[in-house]
Amino acid sequence: MPSPDDYRRSAGFRRSSASGLTIPHASWAYGDNPLSENYVFEDLADPRLAAFVGAGRHTSAGVRVGEHLALRNSTFNRSCNLIATSMGMLPIHLMRNLPNGDTEEAQDHPFYRVLKSRPNDFQTAMEFKSQLQMAALLDGNAYALVVRGFRGKIVALIPMKRGTMTPLLSEDYKLTFRYNPAGGGSKILAAGDVFHFRSPITLDGLRGVSLLDVAAQAIGIASQAEHAAGRLFRQGVLVGGALESASTLSDKAYARLREDLEERYSSAENAQKWMILEEGLKASTLTGDPDKTQHLETRQRQSEEILRFTGVPRPLAMLDGTTWGTGTEVLGQFFVTYCLLGWFVAWEQAIERCLTDAEQGTLYAKFNDGALLRGSLKDQASFFASALGSGGSQAWMTPDEVRANFDQNKIAGGDQLPARAAAKAPTDPSDAPDDPPAPPDPKETKNG
Repeated sequence: MPSPDDYRRSAGFRRSSASGLTIPHASWAYGDNPLSENYVFEDLADPRLAAFVGAGRHTSAGVRVGEHLALRNSTFNRSCNLIATSMGMLPIHLMRNLPNGDTEEAQDHPFYRVLKSRPNDFQTAMEFKSQLQMAALLDGNAYALVVRGFRGKIVALIPMKRGTMTPLLSEDYKLTFRYNPAGGGSKILAAGDVFHFRSPITLDGLRGVSLLDVAAQAIGIASQAEHAAGRLFRQGVLVGGALESASTLSDKAYARLREDLEERYSSAENAQKWMILEEGLKASTLTGDPDKTQHLETRQRQSEEILRFTGVPRPLAMLDGTTWGTGTEVLGQFFVTYCLLGWFVAWEQAIERCLTDAEQGTLYAKFNDGALLRGSLKDQASFFASALGSGGSQAWMTPDEVRANFDQNKIAGGDQLPARAAAKAPTDPSDAPDDPPAPPDPKETKNG
């Protein structure tokens, strides 16, 4: 295998103290994607350079794992898809702190619409969030250009092409970003001009840890197990049984037997028919162990390994034959708490970093995760009944707030908390009705 020095010489790398390691125009691959422009890498230890020259992460399984190979793995694909679409479909609200301590949605701010419905002219909010979330999973980092309008207010977020952004921290701890556009060269962007969303786990405080980097070994072994199963079905011997004889069959008996097997006993229409064996033939079955021939145990183990990296529960990855019912709500809570919650905070704090100094003390971003935590209709009815003061407790939600959860319009007087129901006074025993008269004795009726 060529060494890194061979790659440097063949690609014409040149060292620049200002720009790091630069690769000129080439039609190579970064990850699994073709390149047609210049890319700048920090040094030979940059993981993006390893992906560039090797088309993936090397594993001991003998396969290089790139994003295309990883996404062909059903467990990894399902996990990334579930996380990215879940984050994409949940709305983000720009909230404002009021002087009296209350909060409200900052609907009059242009950034509110950017976050909730239209980040730019060519994407919806779900498309934008899903794209950046997937990039953060695969690369550890996702970037968007911040477009500002009047008084520095954010009016658009435009996603940047993967592999073109590099965070830089100066000696006086000033953060900037180096952008390498498709036309060549590089530009230094201020921190306020870049929306940087990264994995919650980071080793240097600037770049997030890529899920592909840490899970490459598990994905590589899973890929080889799938490949081995494919070779078995393509080249392996898959027969149902054999016909044995103590002596050699005559040519006439062999031809007749072969004709019968092909014409009378093949296809589903002739299933379970009995055969007539000639000249002392005996039938024996040849059954293989499916756990060995299809590597089911290894493939199951690797699916579990991949899920440990992603944090997705086994049933949500379609690995268990779980009986769906009341457990669905618990699984949703587990998924939100132990998988998505860290991403919620990462998104909210990345958004706050984009705000101006004056806005950061007043505005903040908040995910609405209620859609993922809603229980059954029965549970919701019990919850909202309690919120409205059912059972004599103090109400803490108005009817309009309850109706808003079901996209229903406001009603007259619905903005007021329901009055607390007065407790029912105990009944005076003297006011109780007299006991009903006892039924007549049958004996006395008969005698009378």
